[in-house]
Amino acid sequence: MDLLDLARAHQLDLEPASLNIIEMGLDFRVVMATNTTGRDWVLRIPRYPSVMDRAAAEARVLQVVSRHLSVAVPDWQVHTRELIAYPLLPGVPGLELTRDGEPVWNVDASSPVYVDHLADILIQLHAIPVAEVADTGIPIRTPEEVREAWSEDLDRVEQEFTVSTALLRRWRAWVEEDTYWPEHTVLTHGEIYPGHTLVEDGRITGIIDWTTARVGDPAADLMMQQMIATPDSVERLLDRYARGGGRIWPRIREHCAELIAANPVGYALYALEVDNPDLLETAGIMLNPPDA
Repeated sequence: MDLLDLARAHQLDLEPASLNIIEMGLDFRVVMATNTTGRDWVLRIPRYPSVMDRAAAEARVLQVVSRHLSVAVPDWQVHTRELIAYPLLPGVPGLELTRDGEPVWNVDASSPVYVDHLADILIQLHAIPVAEVADTGIPIRTPEEVREAWSEDLDRVEQEFTVSTALLRRWRAWVEEDTYWPEHTVLTHGEIYPGHTLVEDGRITGIIDWTTARVGDPAADLMMQQMIATPDSVERLLDRYARGGGRIWPRIREHCAELIAANPVGYALYALEVDNPDLLETAGIMLNPPDA
């Protein structure tokens, strides 16, 4: 079934000339389109059936966060195994890819305006009571369970792949060292970076793609800024976050660095989940790089 037929089967009549397909996400193909009455829509088509298993939990989380955040989040008006669709939110993605895979930045992720707004949103998000998402179906972990999960994940990738001895030693030392880790968990988005933030005049207008939401390590929402932005902007983010009520700890910066370094673990687990040969091959290279 082509895109127009898929949309029509869900009571969405789209203008063919308006279709703009975005291939950046691992879980979904995204299509921006206008319907025959002139309303703009976002369509998410799953790349693998398994990603829709988490969609019901994501939908319930969106209902919770929409009540607490000062920016827009998706309002799903279509939700089936084949398609998720919602009216277009204000703003444009802070990061997009061209058809050739080249990045197009629509925001300076190190700018004071963006950083301050990001900090304010994270303060709001991380203050949402865990009790409000207890029945959503997302993973909910204590600080101890977060570390246990990492240990189990390392065991799994070690069983399934050839993993660099140096990387495995580094990751296990990080998981076992108490001083790296926070003593609290919060509701997190899990992948907040410019590609998942909508922006206008440098300010964030919306946050999309809540598939990775869970109660867990707060650094999951801080690490991407450390990966893509300047050191000064990271300090500004942490300072504003802490002054607004966010809880930080002495080794938070080092912990974020270790989370970034452990990215191949999450990628490998995803490749195993969807059983994609290309992703599995890439994961193998990431876990055992020639220079490790």
